[in-house]
Amino acid sequence: MASDTLSLKIEFGGGLELLFSNIRSHKITLPHLVPIDNSMDGTSHVPSSSTPPSATDGDKPIKTKPADVTYLMHYLRDNLLKERAELFMENGTVRPGILVLINDTDWELEGEGEYELKDGDEIVFISTLHGG
Repeated sequence: MASDTLSLKIEFGGGLELLFSNIRSHKITLPHLVPIDNSMDGTSHVPSSSTPPSATDGDKPIKTKPADVTYLMHYLRDNLLKERAELFMENGTVRPGILVLINDTDWELEGEGEYELKDGDEIVFISTLHGG
């Protein structure tokens, strides 16, 4: 039986950690199913085991999907990022110049933002841009 939550290890490097309270490594828990629009509304970050796959918001059902890297980026921006969101995300994805590794593999080989997160995944964000 699949768990309702995913435990992930998130790492920041190349200066990105400065945007995240100067903390390089984070352990987070996300719900397995998240709103299809990647919003933080309509679902708790740690759902109870009784949360149905398609919850409701009043009379309107909330469409869900398995948590993916795109949702993770929105979650990080909205919950852990402390300043200058424009240095982390642009046009719904990471800014150009940020390398994303999923379990030590370039995310481009894993489907980029569409990669469905699995319990125990390690996601690393590294800025390749350096000031001068």
